[in-house]
Amino acid sequence: MIHFINKAKYYLYHLLGLSNESTDEQLSGAIDSTRFVVLDTETTGFNYETDRILCIGAIVLQNGVIPIQESVEIYIYQEHYDSSSAKIHGILKGEVSNTKTELESLQAFLDFLGDSIIIAHHALFDITMINRALERNGLPILKNKTLDTGVLYKKTLIKSNLLNHKDHYSLDELTDKFDIPLKDRHTAMGDAYITAIAFLKILKKLREKKEISLHQLFK
Repeated sequence: MIHFINKAKYYLYHLLGLSNESTDEQLSGAIDSTRFVVLDTETTGFNYETDRILCIGAIVLQNGVIPIQESVEIYIYQEHYDSSSAKIHGILKGEVSNTKTELESLQAFLDFLGDSIIIAHHALFDITMINRALERNGLPILKNKTLDTGVLYKKTLIKSNLLNHKDHYSLDELTDKFDIPLKDRHTAMGDAYITAIAFLKILKKLREKKEISLHQLFK
């Protein structure tokens, strides 16, 4: 029961874009010099128990720059496959030759990630899918701090009783708001890149109001 409660708290912290650690030296650094890893997953579906990750796309964001050469796109060999989701992600079974086992994929991803702060859109889904895969392979779940661009975007909106704001904003809505091209949408790497641009746009809008620290992004 205690294990279940701790896991539930962990996922809730990530949903809210918070950390379960009250103090952390990592958050005392400057935003621009911090190494972020922006990620996205393509999956066979949305069920945490039965569906699997098809691909992980991850890219570094640091000093306001998105160096494409510092990225990984990992395709996972599928024992489980749902052809009905292929119309969304476009990944056909057997189409990709350079796939890795789930364990090899996770190890490659963890090596790339290190202790970086994760950025994702609707991060709870991606983090939970990765954590379930880690658990299946006997590995510890992610402890990295996580920022959700869906949560951060709402911080840029004008607060007024006259305005009706949504609880959730899709990545497509953010691309529309910030005029971000939809190139390679619904691919793990494409969506990771779009999310990285969205984060920079959000950061710019937040800084227009006042100077903001890394720690404040998590509040």
